[in-house]
Amino acid sequence: MKIIVLNGNPDNKNIKFDNYLTELANDLQKKNHGTKIFTLRDMNINHCVGCFGCWVKTPGECVFKDDSAEICRSVVNADFVFFSSPIMMGFTSALLKKANEKLLPIFHPYFEFINAETRHIKRYKKYPPIGLLLENNERTDKEDIFIISEIYRREAMNFKSSFSFTRFTSDPITELAHEISRI
Repeated sequence: MKIIVLNGNPDNKNIKFDNYLTELANDLQKKNHGTKIFTLRDMNINHCVGCFGCWVKTPGECVFKDDSAEICRSVVNADFVFFSSPIMMGFTSALLKKANEKLLPIFHPYFEFINAETRHIKRYKKYPPIGLLLENNERTDKEDIFIISEIYRREAMNFKSSFSFTRFTSDPITELAHEISRI
């Protein structure tokens, strides 16, 4: 299985978070899964400016050349995508949100109605299931977790895929690797 990890940790001093992802990737690789971690803070990713160029000027690609093109290609070709971030101000980091916005080119600009909701039409035949890894802080509450999880569950709906789970960096790595392996 090809697994993509989007590391939205903005703080290079938070080595505990980064080490957790590295250990998880190592555990998954021992189980014969190809795992690639994108450390977003080390990448050149511009903000989406909402120009719709990825739909009309350069279909499927952002008109602004940055590292998001590599992320989009990897996500579309993955078997599982893992969004990961410390919780900051009640949500995921700005880095992870920015990378998430830059996934827009992988969808068509056209819409369809599904279960009384408007959804993008697929650009590709398959999209990977997604999962969410969060690092709690002392101010995190159940409502924060619910809101974050619900937004990523709805993102999976745009992916025409599934939302697999929300997990935490306090969870044992072997347990999480096992759960990912079963997807």
